Amino acid sequence: MRVLSKKCLREFWAKHPDAEQPLKAWWAEAKDAAWRDPTEVKRRYPSASVIGDRRLVFNLGGGKYRLVVKVNYPYGQVFVRFIGTHAEYDRVDVESV
Repeated sequence: MRVLSKKCLREFWAKHPDAEQPLKAWWAEAKDAAWRDPTEVKRRYPSASVIGDRRLVFNLGGGKYRLVVKVNYPYGQVFVRFIGTHAEYDRVDVESV
């Protein structure tokens, strides 16, 4: 998958250093993945939440952080829509970020 954008992940872990390793691990796995649909993602990440048919929420750092992505499965693209703490995540509308 092509993950867009690693820059926002780097900016986040610059502010939250303990998020660096979980985000790097997620990014490395996502870029090597070939997800065709949400069920493939759920097989690898059982705790991920599927929102609609293209949005996914990943729990990272022991549940301390949330990563929301939008996936274009046919084109192999993953768009980072939100990364934040659990408290910040509670204040966003996952379907519109």
